[in-house]
Amino acid sequence: MMINLTGNQISLSGDWVLKNLNQINALIKKIELKDYVNKSIKINVEGIASLDTSGGYCLLNWIKDLNASKTATEVTGFSVTHQALLDLIAERMQDHTPAQEDPHVEGIIETIGRASTALYLQIVSFIGFIGEVSLTLFSVILKPWTIRWQAFGANIQTAGVDALPIVGLLNFLIGVVLAYQGGALLKTYGANIFIVEVISISMLREMAPLITAIIVAGRTGSAFAAQIGTMSVNEEIDALKTIGISPIHQLVLPKMLAMMIALPLLTLFADIFGIFGGMVLANIYLDVSFTDFIHRIPQIMGVASFLIGISKAFIFAIIIALTGCYQGFQVKGGADSVGKQTTTAVVHSIFLVIIVDAVFSILTRNVPI
Repeated sequence: MMINLTGNQISLSGDWVLKNLNQINALIKKIELKDYVNKSIKINVEGIASLDTSGGYCLLNWIKDLNASKTATEVTGFSVTHQALLDLIAERMQDHTPAQEDPHVEGIIETIGRASTALYLQIVSFIGFIGEVSLTLFSVILKPWTIRWQAFGANIQTAGVDALPIVGLLNFLIGVVLAYQGGALLKTYGANIFIVEVISISMLREMAPLITAIIVAGRTGSAFAAQIGTMSVNEEIDALKTIGISPIHQLVLPKMLAMMIALPLLTLFADIFGIFGGMVLANIYLDVSFTDFIHRIPQIMGVASFLIGISKAFIFAIIIALTGCYQGFQVKGGADSVGKQTTTAVVHSIFLVIIVDAVFSILTRNVPI
């Protein structure tokens, strides 16, 4: 097997087959393509005794490289059999040519349009999910014995009881911070006793339900999404549907009902610890005794502020449970999708909680303290 160069003519001979492929490549590499740039050469292949797909592929690639280097190439001397084989190899090479990337770059209008369409479809899907949950809840109200009470109790344990330490600690610290920040100004005017109003109103109406909801969204809402998402990946959701069990009834309702009980109770717990934290700092920093602080609370606070906070918590609970479960059902594929939807569940829950909190503040602005 040889490659002979005579002026502008290259003569090929020997067996261009798989067992000689390394030798063929070595001979081809010895030929400097730059010596033939902008020139015309003839390749005579009459001397090729045998040719298989490996040798043919190597030969066609070499001719392709010559053409790419601006060398006019003319190939002569193929037998009918060899020419048919090369035609077949060339056809297969074209079939496996990588598709050119679309040079199209999205403009800002197109990007906004795609994002808006995706958001619209997601909102419609979420509303449909809420409707399905509502219908299932209505049927359960008519048949309360069908509720999975064991799962309900387990979810109260994880969503409520297990969250008590972190909720208590963070709200205690929030109360301390509020007392310190508000007390600095009140102390300047000698109005130390009004720190009771600052702490009580802030914690009962706003901070306790909001901070608790954010904690629960990150802690429990993400757990709901991850649990249902993992079941989707393992095809357990499909298995439930196959045997005639509603995933909404089996998975969503126990979680949502448990959250509707746990979050208002956690908010009550947060109210107590938040006010206690403010009371401790008021005693240390503003010389407001525990007795004066406690006696002043019922004088300035009505039951309305407490009920507003608990009502918020009840709505927040529904939002967090529905969002977490919905995102769990959106998991498609593998573990990456579980992580993505879990993160989305937390972000969407916190976003919706803050939106609803703002709406509550506007609607209850005229409610007396």
